[in-house]
Amino acid sequence: MGWLIFTSFAILVLLNVPIAYSLILSSIIYILVTNSVPIHVVAQKMFTAVDTFTIMAVPFFMIAGNLMDKGGISRRLINFASKLVGSLPGGLGMVTILASMFFAAISGSGPATVAAIGAIMVPAMIKAKYDEGFATALQATAGYIGVVIPPSIPMVTFGVVTGVSIGALFLSGFLPGLIVGLCLMAVTYVVAKKNGYVERQSSVSFKEVLVAFKEAFLALLMPVIILGGIYGGVFTPTEAANVAVVYAIVIGVFIYKELTWREVFEIFCRSSISSAIVLLIISTAAVFGLILTREMIPNQVASWMLDIAGNKYVLLLLINLMLLIVGTFMETNAAIIILAPILFPVVTQMGIDPIHFGLMMVLNLAIGMITPPLGVNLFVASSMTKLSIERIAKANWGFLIASLIALLLITFIPSISLLLPKLFMK
Repeated sequence: MGWLIFTSFAILVLLNVPIAYSLILSSIIYILVTNSVPIHVVAQKMFTAVDTFTIMAVPFFMIAGNLMDKGGISRRLINFASKLVGSLPGGLGMVTILASMFFAAISGSGPATVAAIGAIMVPAMIKAKYDEGFATALQATAGYIGVVIPPSIPMVTFGVVTGVSIGALFLSGFLPGLIVGLCLMAVTYVVAKKNGYVERQSSVSFKEVLVAFKEAFLALLMPVIILGGIYGGVFTPTEAANVAVVYAIVIGVFIYKELTWREVFEIFCRSSISSAIVLLIISTAAVFGLILTREMIPNQVASWMLDIAGNKYVLLLLINLMLLIVGTFMETNAAIIILAPILFPVVTQMGIDPIHFGLMMVLNLAIGMITPPLGVNLFVASSMTKLSIERIAKANWGFLIASLIALLLITFIPSISLLLPKLFMK
């Protein structure tokens, strides 16, 4: 009866039912038809899925990212990035990508990175005569680096589901995030030279760079404290998320003085809503996953993929293709909770490192943030310029190809993602 849950889920998704409701309704339909599981198990599984200490890192990282966004951090990071790469061809585009990489080390969220950096950079690029579609697509794409460079909310989810070290997953994201950023910068450089997006910015002195660095220092220090504390054994990822919230409040309210206590309260309220959405998806996906396990779907998929693949390189290509397709229509955390338990036994049997697989899975699904029909980053960026998703997606082809090239490099050169975990997690 495994076909029943997949059929009902597919129908609900095609009817534009929100992903969390599609997951739980298809699960309930299966339970009522087959009577294989007591209905009260649904509530129990939903509760236990989020009743873990580790998963509490998700809402706290969301709160910390929002606090840093509204506390004057974005502007300082952009100013620092501007001093470093602003004089290059396509300088504003380069600044957008570099600032997004900096903010990624704070927020852990793709949409949050798009909103925080894009609010400043997209209007600036349009004012500098960049094509609106290109500027919007650039910010949407740069935003997904937010879930590749740690801390990353999807990495926390993967770690919870599979038992892989979240600290090791965080470390695995640095070099891949840098490679993705460089690939996007290469596309920006080519398009800027072709279309004449060359800002007449005077050369920047070392002193100006130093001043900008000093202004952004406290923002740049946040990921150092978070990750340094985790790898130094001072606190767990969840405790690190709490430290990040306290740090963000101290910086925004008492040092930069750009946050009021009223704004802090409002940020907590908004973040609680965003967190509730993510946790609802996680809890409903857990019920869906339970039924898949009862139907032996993971074992069947593992056997099928191992029979087809033959070797790990073909397997990696198959998994990449599957995840890229899934990422176009399914929310990242839900996809991880459903697919990680299915694919994890397959990759471990083939001798693929679990950390490498985790990073690869997160990157694949992150690319889904810039591909219709779901493309959450596209919708966030579209809200800034009021451009249609179709126009943004059309302007996004160069960045999508660059992202796929980066994905292939990271997939078939495991040392890119494993170098830092091996150095620091002995």
